[in-house]
Amino acid sequence: MCGIIGILGSHEVSPQLVDALRRLEYRGYDSAGVATVDASGRLDRRRAVGKLVNLSDRLVHDPLPGHIGIGHTRWATHGAATEVNAHPHQSGPVAVVHNGIIENFRDLREELSALGIQPQSQTDTETVALLTAHYMDQGLPPVEAARKTLARLRGAFALAFLFDGEGDLMVAARKGSPLAIGHGDGEMFLGSDAVALAPFTDRITYLEDGDHAILTRAGVQVFDAEGNQTHRPEARIDSGATAIDKGGYRHFMAKEIAEQPVVIGDVLNHYVKGDRIVLPDGLDFRDVDRINLVGCGTAHLAGHVAKYWFEQLAGLPCDIDVASEFRYREPPLSPGSWFIAVSQSGETADTLAALHYAKDHVARTVGLVNVGTSAIARDSDVALPTLAGIEVSVASSKAFTCQLTVLAILALKAAHDRGRIDDAALGRHLADLRSIPALMQQVLNLSDDCRALSEWLSQARDVLFLGRGALYPVALEGALKLKELSYIHAEGYASGELKHGPIALIDRDVPVIVLAPHDALFEKTVSNMQEVMARHGPILLVSDEAGLASASHGVQASLRMPSGGGVFQPILYAIPMQYLAYHTAVAKGTDVDQPRNLAKSVTVE
Repeated sequence: MCGIIGILGSHEVSPQLVDALRRLEYRGYDSAGVATVDASGRLDRRRAVGKLVNLSDRLVHDPLPGHIGIGHTRWATHGAATEVNAHPHQSGPVAVVHNGIIENFRDLREELSALGIQPQSQTDTETVALLTAHYMDQGLPPVEAARKTLARLRGAFALAFLFDGEGDLMVAARKGSPLAIGHGDGEMFLGSDAVALAPFTDRITYLEDGDHAILTRAGVQVFDAEGNQTHRPEARIDSGATAIDKGGYRHFMAKEIAEQPVVIGDVLNHYVKGDRIVLPDGLDFRDVDRINLVGCGTAHLAGHVAKYWFEQLAGLPCDIDVASEFRYREPPLSPGSWFIAVSQSGETADTLAALHYAKDHVARTVGLVNVGTSAIARDSDVALPTLAGIEVSVASSKAFTCQLTVLAILALKAAHDRGRIDDAALGRHLADLRSIPALMQQVLNLSDDCRALSEWLSQARDVLFLGRGALYPVALEGALKLKELSYIHAEGYASGELKHGPIALIDRDVPVIVLAPHDALFEKTVSNMQEVMARHGPILLVSDEAGLASASHGVQASLRMPSGGGVFQPILYAIPMQYLAYHTAVAKGTDVDQPRNLAKSVTVE
């Protein structure tokens, strides 16, 4: 959520700031702004509500000169999406941009109010600017005023400070929310992630939790949570890995759906050598007594599918939790258990907090992340990359199937380690996994069929998704995708739950999407489907050739899936769910890549 960029450069920075913010649009936002210090030392800002084009237009008519500046894309938390609530926030000689939440801002605001200092916005962030300006008014120099302010803040934040009269100074701080420093030749940069910094430099330093940094064009000084100057290593980023373009597709999501066969192949090449699974040392499941899988949103649903695999293949009990609830229910954790945190960004606040809760209570923590430099990757005992590459669309597609593939490999490793499957059985399951990319190529051909169905679905107010076994979480994911992208109310249910309430919703106007490969549960799912049809509910049946031959009579529409993939078919069935949501959103004219109210990376509770 939100995006920060800072530049201490040698050229006019306003256009550079806006260009960098465009690379952060995928994080989700509803307003944007920039602030600069010009050649005379004057601090000023420009802000606009809505898309970045509005800010660009504002800067054309009201330019903002300067070779140093900060920029921000805001996703509203405290206060509506208005210009007065947009960042940067300025109070006298200081401007601030902020990701996260200042939890004690009301107490600080009351303290400032008693001094006659009143806010102009409803945001928590403005309090940071007001407090810093107050300390500067008391005679503290900019850096000391920022430090004193930071010491007063509670919550999660990434902050950048810019000061009037200071054309070669920026202060940055990180607690909870990610922040990276970019090194240039006589220039320095600051960003929420490496994606924003990629056009400027491939030399990155990631701040650790509790760090603050003083940036000048000559370099950066980093101080840890105790205020001691420290060294954080400089890393090289792969510019190709941070490239953002649509590759000829209309939307990033369409491109990312189409990339799935390639990225799943990358995952398999990374973790599977012949008939052998290759994982970091220490990932031996023989003495593990339970798995705890935690994630948010789509990542949580990936864990939900994996629960079936761990329990059915490996005989290993597996608890699946929504990260935001995990630590609040205070689960009793076995010292012989493992905790697996699943997160695309690796910075998801609730998942990170759950990881920290579990760390002292389990035998091992594993981070399943797409960003190897993220907080979850660093704080886990073992980090396993999901290798999806940059995913720009807010609604996850390839990140989900990459998570599923890595979790499938872990479940097979657990089954083999625990003697539940022998070498021959492992080889057969790995052959099923290796077939997935080629089968995915076949599933991608369903795009046109899904487009044709989208006109029907786009007229619905409610849609139900049904599945059994490991297809139940995929039904949940299908419903989540549809509501995320098209704003149609959708719910996913285990097919057997239909009679326990949801059947009351069935009528001619409620499409019901049934995921039913021709497997051991097929007949039971078809029985539930017949109950829907008996009540005139229109059915979209998603099944393979055998399933459609057996049960497609009377359904309104069908999608023919390829056979194969063994127990890992849920990975394949995710794709038509993505296409149905995508094409329905296009038919309705919603913002596919940046749905309203959503952010790509949720770095606050």
